[in-house]
Amino acid sequence: MSKNSTKRISGRGIELLSLASTIIVWQLVADYIVANKFKLPSFTDVLFAFFKTIETGALFTDLAISLLHFGIGIGSALVIGIPIGVSMGWFKTANRAFDPIIEIIRPIPPLAWIPFAIIWFGLTHISAGFVVFVGAVFPIIINTFDGFKSVPKVYVEAAKVLGCMSSRSLIRHVAFPSALPSIAAGIRIAMGVGWMCLVAAEMFGVSSSGLGYKIWWHYYLHQMDFVLVYMLILGFLGLLIDRIFRWYVDGRLLKWREGVVI
Repeated sequence: MSKNSTKRISGRGIELLSLASTIIVWQLVADYIVANKFKLPSFTDVLFAFFKTIETGALFTDLAISLLHFGIGIGSALVIGIPIGVSMGWFKTANRAFDPIIEIIRPIPPLAWIPFAIIWFGLTHISAGFVVFVGAVFPIIINTFDGFKSVPKVYVEAAKVLGCMSSRSLIRHVAFPSALPSIAAGIRIAMGVGWMCLVAAEMFGVSSSGLGYKIWWHYYLHQMDFVLVYMLILGFLGLLIDRIFRWYVDGRLLKWREGVVI
């Protein structure tokens, strides 16, 4: 067995040991210290609640609806945020035009837009997606802008010498590949912010369904074991989305950063 395989197995063992220890401590604290299911359900309580949500099928419906909300928000943020960031980073006139507006709107918390989301779109999927969009679009714009502003001038000059003269060609073949690590970082941050905005939007009435909505609904019913089920699902699902994104970006789009492997 190679050294890398041994290290990988050892690392997995540490991760499993850490998770098992956390579960044991959680169970003991819930049963013998807190001893109140409403204040802190035990691991077994949450596990039984999880199986109940699967049996009823409610979990899969809420999961699909929340992913729809998230997809609407992130998709819109990508479609709008990347072009604005590119234009601001490449054209000085666009930067002067967009910068004051963005810097005024950006500090407004995304949750402050919930009343307008309800007024404009009602209790619809678009309403929840809009709140996600507000939280996600600015990290994408800023990181795209920073990536394009950081493109080395020597790359642009070299491309012009080789015949790449138009702004469109320079953006496509030089600036965008150079700025891609920064853009990817912005998208990753945006997904994290958007995921938090999704939960808050669903909890505070923008949507009448979804994972965040069910957290609030079960809280009103004093079913805290179900609340923890949905909280943990949100955490694991957010982790899964982030891992898939990193796997695709690092393995496909940014594979060149790994260098030459012999």
